[in-house]
Amino acid sequence: MFTAYAIITIVTILANAGIAAADFSRAGFVVANSTEVGVPQTWLPWLAALKAAGAAGLLLGLMGFTAVGVAAATGLVLFFIGAVAAHIRARVHHNIVFPGAYLVLAAASLVLVLAVAVGP
Repeated sequence: MFTAYAIITIVTILANAGIAAADFSRAGFVVANSTEVGVPQTWLPWLAALKAAGAAGLLLGLMGFTAVGVAAATGLVLFFIGAVAAHIRARVHHNIVFPGAYLVLAAASLVLVLAVAVGP
């Protein structure tokens, strides 16, 4: 079980760190998407910081700080529920798979960290 947790969580960390970097750098696709879903560009650094904090928290969870890992995964799940909701509210469905994929990764990380924490 720990191997699955480690693999999924590492993928989730890399994905969130990557998109946080794109947010911080205001990559063209990020700006276009935020405009399309009605998220003010002034929010981008704050949203990037939340994603980066989530990635860092997941890494700390892998390093043995389980409560931090649980909190980070929970925060990312809630964050990406909000992202999916923003896409639905704005009726931007053509790229909803992206926040949906981040949501699935965060949810899988949460389920697995809880499974590892509880044990057999």
